[in-house]
Amino acid sequence: MQTDMKTGFVAMIGRPNVGKSTLMNHLIGQKIAITSNKPQTTRNKIQTVLTKEEGQIIFLDTPGMHKAKNKLGDYMMQVASSTLRDCDIVLWLIEPSTFIGKNEMEILEKIKRVKKPVFLIVNKIDSVTKLEVLECIDRYRKIYEFAEVIPISAIKGDNTQVIIDCVFKYLDKGPMYYDEDTITDQPVRQIVAELIREQALKALDDEIPHGIAVSIEQMKYRKQMVDIDATIICEKDSHKGMIIGKQGSMLKRIGTHARFGIEELLESKVNLQLWVKVKKDWRDSEFLLQNFGYQKQDSEDKNGWKN
Repeated sequence: MQTDMKTGFVAMIGRPNVGKSTLMNHLIGQKIAITSNKPQTTRNKIQTVLTKEEGQIIFLDTPGMHKAKNKLGDYMMQVASSTLRDCDIVLWLIEPSTFIGKNEMEILEKIKRVKKPVFLIVNKIDSVTKLEVLECIDRYRKIYEFAEVIPISAIKGDNTQVIIDCVFKYLDKGPMYYDEDTITDQPVRQIVAELIREQALKALDDEIPHGIAVSIEQMKYRKQMVDIDATIICEKDSHKGMIIGKQGSMLKRIGTHARFGIEELLESKVNLQLWVKVKKDWRDSEFLLQNFGYQKQDSEDKNGWKN
């Protein structure tokens, strides 16, 4: 592989629903991470690759930092904290507000310990005035010396190229970690499962999405068709009924919308069959968490650092 290009790992961190996955999808020009208007959408570290003439950037999208309420929440926070240790640059995404709350201060304490360049990315600037953006930037500059401060709109793509240009300024030269045509190291089955979960997030009430997972039972490739059998896992019998809907209407809606995204990903027609199963309290079962792809992380201390 080439050794005269700049390469490195860039972690995206921030509170839930701040726009990390939307930004990452836009930066690499392809949808890999699922998005929704509900918090805690991302559960795993999602690694994507951007290869340009200048070099190669590996983006690490992490779960939104929040107070864990179960073992799944613990897992998500371990993922976010471990990613900070493994990266070369940190992108801290915030919303354009002058209020710096407890969650932001906890993120700041983690950032102070990494001793790596930190970019403050002020997202959603399309939702406020320019004056409010400037006031937000001024407020955050008083609490930390950021390497770069970049206001953007991830959903519109405004100013996102500046992030790429700035990242390359701070990266060192080194070998490319992936072939130039690689977009992500995520297994296809995992991406397919996430595309199904995304449509469930969008279709279901706020209470249900946090309690669902998707398991791909089978993916069978035919000449011009991919047969996929998948199961949506929920925690309550009442949730199962809501996911299925009257005469299967909700499940059909989820499957129809998910199929469009999966066909685009696989570049093939897809025959998607969905089922729903109840696994009570699966978010507190280490066995089930690992079965659903949430692998146990290295042990860490209470501050989120490896022992």
